[in-house]
Amino acid sequence: MTGDGDARKVRAGRRTVEVKRVGKVLFPGGGGAKEYTKGDLVDYHRSVAPFMLPHLRGRPLMLERHPDGVDGPRFMQKNTPDHYPEWISRFEVPKEDGTVCHTVCDDIATLVYLTDQACLTLHRWLSRTSGIDRPDRLVFDLDPADDDFGQVREAAGFLGELLDELGLSSAPMTTGSRGLHIVVPLTGHHDFDEVREFAKDVAGALESAHPDRFTTAARKKDRGDRLYLDVQRNAYAQTAVVPYSVRARPGAPVATPMAWDDLDDPELDARRWSIADAVEQARTDPWAGLMGRSRALGPARRRLDALRGRST
Repeated sequence: MTGDGDARKVRAGRRTVEVKRVGKVLFPGGGGAKEYTKGDLVDYHRSVAPFMLPHLRGRPLMLERHPDGVDGPRFMQKNTPDHYPEWISRFEVPKEDGTVCHTVCDDIATLVYLTDQACLTLHRWLSRTSGIDRPDRLVFDLDPADDDFGQVREAAGFLGELLDELGLSSAPMTTGSRGLHIVVPLTGHHDFDEVREFAKDVAGALESAHPDRFTTAARKKDRGDRLYLDVQRNAYAQTAVVPYSVRARPGAPVATPMAWDDLDDPELDARRWSIADAVEQARTDPWAGLMGRSRALGPARRRLDALRGRST
């Protein structure tokens, strides 16, 4: 960064972006959590951009903004404001009463600009603008009944084994909140309804095999102390947190990709990595080759139907 005072000019790729109020505390310290400012978040995003941008490019975003930091009001922003620079990519999506003009983060300059706007967390569509109706990611959200991460590890292990049996590659990611996401790369040959129905049936198979441990019940009152296998993010216009995105929690935890072997880490929990060490984890390339192993769901669907048939 260069510049004096509370506004600094930041070199971001081919552009220079002015960041205002860089000393603004976004993540207050205390209770064992470290304090982080807007300037700290800019530095993190500049460092993590080479690993984060491949998961952002070409995808409509929902922006989670906290102008007064994590202790202040939260704004969920879909529409791109008119005052955003013209060089920021946009994508218009139809809705019942008009359109939504989503922001698309294609470069590091946009990432830095969004940080200046106190956008702490980026939530992405599971499809790209080039095929908006056909997702190329499938996400299972493992949501524990409480903060028992052992329950999450167990579910991830069972789900990973089932996906392997179905011939699908997958990898885990901490959410930076409470649970894990299990991400499956797809070819983009199926629409959202097909993908969500497949995910629902996979979750249902796991629930049937372990009814005392896992549930697909959408209502909290129906879950008891079982882990919730959430597949609702696989619907059209729904979003999932972007890999390496910061969560609006004390200590600035990060949604961080992992290798399956990382589940053996005794220190692992949903907030294992923060902006202090997520870049170090990113450099290990935990999802090495994953996105090149995308599959269509036809063969997996046939295997799943056969498994379900044998279990009845």
